[in-house]
Amino acid sequence: MSAVTPEIQQRLEQLKQQLLKANYAYYVLDNPIMEDSVYDKLYRELQDIETQYPKLIAPDSPTQRVGDKPASQFTSVRHNIPLYSLENAFNLDELAKWQERWRRVTPDIKEVEYVCELKIDGNAIALTYENGILVRGVTRGDGVTGEDITQNVRTIRSIPLRLNLETPPPVIEVRGEAFLPLDEFDRINKEREQAGESLFANPRNAAAGTLRQLDPKIVDKRRLGFFAYTIYIPNDDLLKSQWEALNYLVEMGFVVNPHRKLCPSLEAVDEYCQDWETQRRNVPYMTDGVVIKINRFSLQEELGFTQKFPRWAIALKYPAEEAPTIVKQISVNVGRTGAVTPLAIMEPVHLAGTIVQKATLHNSDRIAQLDIRVGDTVIIRKAGEIIPEVIRVMHELRPPNTQPFQMPTHCPECSSALVRPIGEAATRCVNSSCPAILRGSIVHWASRDALDIRGLGEKVVILLIENGLVKSIADLYELKTEQIASLERMGTKSADNLINAIALSKIQPWSRVLYGLGIRYVGSVNAKILADSFPTVEQLSEASIATLESVYGIGSEIAESVHDWFKIAANQTLVRRLQAAGLQLAASVSKKDKSTQKTTALTGKTFVITGTLPTLKRNEAKDLIEQAGGKVTGSVSAKTDYLVVGEEAGSKLEKAQELGITQLSEAQLLEMLR
Repeated sequence: MSAVTPEIQQRLEQLKQQLLKANYAYYVLDNPIMEDSVYDKLYRELQDIETQYPKLIAPDSPTQRVGDKPASQFTSVRHNIPLYSLENAFNLDELAKWQERWRRVTPDIKEVEYVCELKIDGNAIALTYENGILVRGVTRGDGVTGEDITQNVRTIRSIPLRLNLETPPPVIEVRGEAFLPLDEFDRINKEREQAGESLFANPRNAAAGTLRQLDPKIVDKRRLGFFAYTIYIPNDDLLKSQWEALNYLVEMGFVVNPHRKLCPSLEAVDEYCQDWETQRRNVPYMTDGVVIKINRFSLQEELGFTQKFPRWAIALKYPAEEAPTIVKQISVNVGRTGAVTPLAIMEPVHLAGTIVQKATLHNSDRIAQLDIRVGDTVIIRKAGEIIPEVIRVMHELRPPNTQPFQMPTHCPECSSALVRPIGEAATRCVNSSCPAILRGSIVHWASRDALDIRGLGEKVVILLIENGLVKSIADLYELKTEQIASLERMGTKSADNLINAIALSKIQPWSRVLYGLGIRYVGSVNAKILADSFPTVEQLSEASIATLESVYGIGSEIAESVHDWFKIAANQTLVRRLQAAGLQLAASVSKKDKSTQKTTALTGKTFVITGTLPTLKRNEAKDLIEQAGGKVTGSVSAKTDYLVVGEEAGSKLEKAQELGITQLSEAQLLEMLR
């Protein structure tokens, strides 16, 4: 290893500062300051320097957010200051009584300001910074001790690894709420449903389960958010009030909920609470109430705490929303793993800001437990105000002559006999040719965490299947533009874009392909573990159950599922067809092994890219070319073999024309790659 020069150290600091600023602008200010491609290039340069000079890696480096190794367990940590929960009020009268109680403790106080903040339905976390660097993240626990989840906290992009202060205090503790945004919650549950896994009941439970994951890579993929709400600086009276503290948190680089308000009286607090009870569904996260705090720290200190709660704060909780409705029908839905899920179809009812007509009944055991029948009046609730669920059947209102619901014995999609495996709650279709399973499998294959095929959503998948164009995932790679263009609501441009997106999926790594195969119990994280342990599909398919179980993080259930999947003849055929189509069913070859790489039309050729390509980012096109054995340079010369031309091409095109260099469109490049 060569010596670290001042120039290298200076460049590393420049890269860190630029990337930290970009992260702050993107995740905190929601105002990006650089293109993704620029960020990626700077990030890779920083990674390269740190790989070459490991001693230069600092804990606040943007590359250190996600750790490589899962933890074996979490350790308990005692809070320096107890992390109390708040007393709850359930109406404005109880809020007024709270004010009466604290005024009896300090009768001389005449005027007081309150700070109102939305109560985020998440999980409280205490963050410790030493000299401005994040060193610890701890859960609330029982308020006295919590669990050290530092490696998971570091993955949350709205939590700064380094405070934005020139001279930070020696120690600062910041507290706030980690939460799962609603769109992310919906995405995770949709993937779990497609995989036949149990759904998270609400975003709070999903966030709690995420924070306690032993593998930080899982946490990183779930994109938690964080709102800071208070700060403790030992032996420092810099801040005089909660309002000042919130503004100081913003200066330090934290996200503070923007819907806070400084209220001069309890009447103003009442107005704020009533406004947000009706507005709460207009924000992209769950809020289950309003937190009200006395603003002045000196008064907070004077009031102190009860055995359970601070006297100077209270949470006004919104009333839960439940509603009665009538079951009109019980239908079943077949997922991509063949799991048959019963659904209650009900008379439309307004609940938590939406019209609800369906609720999952999970499985036959749940139906028997509820004793739910068509015609029943039921009480439904949105679990966490997201997933509709039937919580009770009003048997006293049951009409005469109703019949218990019986799960079908045959698949509603393909008429194959359904089975209920021993030890499972789910009833399943085991016909691999079932249209519902095929539809779900292709949608999963194209999903963002798998092959990420843009434009291949469920509606397009249905069109392809109904028109007989696709009967297997592998058929996607044999589609022609004219076939897609002939479909309803599809034109030549849409068809071209889809064909290009499918071709682009061929560069996705082995771990994504493995996840995309949809093997039961194999999520994206387990797929990465398996792909790292078995660099080729041949090694994985030949592994015994015992060998699979020996891999850290792979249990018997996953091992048996993977082993059995590769023994099925239809799956073996699928793997062979995907290999023939050019999919990555092996880990990328290292530089030293490139001599064994398959020769392609691009091998040894030099490419230059100019202009804006229709569907590919420039770095994506570069990766495609390099993985096929080509080389990409930044300038046109006599040694250039091809110029890939997009819109608004500049001087490179003129020079290529002068030198007689072959020009390619994006479509022609992708054709060469096939």
